Amino acid sequence: MPTTSASDGTSLHYRVIGDGPRTVVLVHGWMVSGAVWDSMVERMDLTGLRLVIPDSRGTGQSGKPTGGYTLQGLAQDVLAVADAAGAKRFTVVGHSMGGQLAQWVAAQEPSRVEALMLLNPVPAAGLPLPPDAAGLFRTSAGNREKQTTIINLSCKSLGTDVLETMLKDAANTSAPAIENIFDAWTKGGFADKLSAITAPTLVVATDDAFLPPAFLRDAVVNPIRRARLAYLPGPGHYPQVERPVEAAAMLTAFLAGSSPA
Repeated sequence: MPTTSASDGTSLHYRVIGDGPRTVVLVHGWMVSGAVWDSMVERMDLTGLRLVIPDSRGTGQSGKPTGGYTLQGLAQDVLAVADAAGAKRFTVVGHSMGGQLAQWVAAQEPSRVEALMLLNPVPAAGLPLPPDAAGLFRTSAGNREKQTTIINLSCKSLGTDVLETMLKDAANTSAPAIENIFDAWTKGGFADKLSAITAPTLVVATDDAFLPPAFLRDAVVNPIRRARLAYLPGPGHYPQVERPVEAAAMLTAFLAGSSPA
């Protein structure tokens, strides 16, 4: 499995699946690693595609330093992986906090990002949680009971085997990553950068209690010039896990409709 180094020397692990001419970088959210994409990827037709799937610092097989867990730092890590994979231009698919990072990357490097798909993304302005939820989320590192509660709050329908896979993944995420990345995504702070995004953008909303469609339209779709909203009824916060067939179909259709010239 390939790895590269972040600007501070942290080891960044990533996977490459497929060898097509079009590169798609899949950016995962908080508490989990790039493994969260597996169910969806298994159901995709990869003809013409090369998927690059990083584990962010503090998760999966990447290094677990004590620092670097800012939105800017995490976005720079995504770009470091894209560089290592030789992707000069690429499509970014981001979920949750990974959708927030995808917005940062697309705003920071508009000439490199050819298309953008955001699944239940955290807005660039952040997403403050009520104090009881914030306390639960921020103190969940290494706590199976708390992480089970968070996943069950987030999802509408998960089999026990799928829940177990997610819990094993989450158990491997370091405490500094859980705490500091939580602080970063809830705070946000770069809504003023969204006008720089030039890529065609699809924002996918579901029956997510934290990020309902009307909220995502106001907070994410409207500020991005070429963005539109698609609604997938049924799943909660993790459509790629809860409804991998539908998520794969939506991504495949979006990629077909946004093919670079």
